[in-house]
Amino acid sequence: MSDFTKTKSLFHLPEGMIYLDGNSLGPLPKAACDHVSDMMRDEWGKLLITGWNKAGWMQMSTDVGDRIARLIGAEPGHVITGDTLSIKVYQALASALELNPTRKVVLSDNGNFPSDLYMAQGLLKSLGPDYELRVVNPEDVAENLTADVAVMMLTEVDYRTGRLHDMKSLTALAHEKGVITVWDLAHTAGATQVDLAGSDADFAVGCTYKYLNGGPGAPAFIYVSPKHVAQVRPALSGWLGHEAPFAFDLDYRPGTGIERMRVGTPPVIALKALETALDIWDMVEMADVRAKSIELCDLFISEVEARCPTLTLASPRDGQKRGSQVSFHFADGFAAMQALIARGVIGDFRAPDIMRFGFTPLYIDNSDVMAAVAIVEDVITNNLWDRPEYKIMGKVT
Repeated sequence: MSDFTKTKSLFHLPEGMIYLDGNSLGPLPKAACDHVSDMMRDEWGKLLITGWNKAGWMQMSTDVGDRIARLIGAEPGHVITGDTLSIKVYQALASALELNPTRKVVLSDNGNFPSDLYMAQGLLKSLGPDYELRVVNPEDVAENLTADVAVMMLTEVDYRTGRLHDMKSLTALAHEKGVITVWDLAHTAGATQVDLAGSDADFAVGCTYKYLNGGPGAPAFIYVSPKHVAQVRPALSGWLGHEAPFAFDLDYRPGTGIERMRVGTPPVIALKALETALDIWDMVEMADVRAKSIELCDLFISEVEARCPTLTLASPRDGQKRGSQVSFHFADGFAAMQALIARGVIGDFRAPDIMRFGFTPLYIDNSDVMAAVAIVEDVITNNLWDRPEYKIMGKVT
């Protein structure tokens, strides 16, 4: 049984703050500061360039990838870390399209994170006018898996509402129709039980700075199924994805297996910080995390609805159909969220009117939920959000 009291003690959580925004940026593992400092002093400082061999820096991308693989139901040796999520989306989509060369349509939904759609738009424009990005409502994806679709590219959890796609059934349907699948796990890795191998997913990508608590700008990851990994062509033919980088060949030859999906130099300092978060993840089972997450979200929903009737639930009520977040519609949601943040309840806002709260059992418990609800009730019931300073938008909402 996972000990969430223990895991909570391993994060730095500022006094007086109830942090319900781990779905945007996870908090700092207490061990990260010393672990990164030790690396900078003893590895970078003392070993300098010899650290690539002596400290195992070059291997970190695959070693950390294997640790993430356990949390997303992936086979060992099929996940690698590095670069940003947008780059990994581009890589996965480009490779997937080449596996289905006679078709020209990428199917996605309007609950997909906009950055994924932007990357698809840019790639398809480069490929030429015959290619099309087809965006439908989330509930209409299945019926739009038609014979002209090459790739189905979806974010498993809708970043706005928390609506959860059924990966296994949609992947099976896609394969029946001859469609390759790309899944974005940005809001599911570390939040729900993901089973990439059991779902027969083709490609998956995700970030590590949200539920996985790797820190701002932490590296992304990419998964390639065993049935594809030996044949996919990396569209971004990075030096470190070469079969023999230090042979310095002028022509690209893809590396073996998942190594071919490397692009740039491993972000060693960021990977060191992520290691400390994964040490905490090694202490828990995803089934326990998921069960507790649903409990926390259900408690929050029932209490907020009872106390704040002007808020309208935007998330699925059924916990099995929802990620580890709860969203409410409120006409003045931005100002209300700023008022909550000023009182120590940290969530975020998504246009046009969604107040969004993330729940991570590793450091959020029932008492945090009840304390947060009391503040939400005070802010909403007493219109404490209706002040000019809470209506000024910064660059990040």
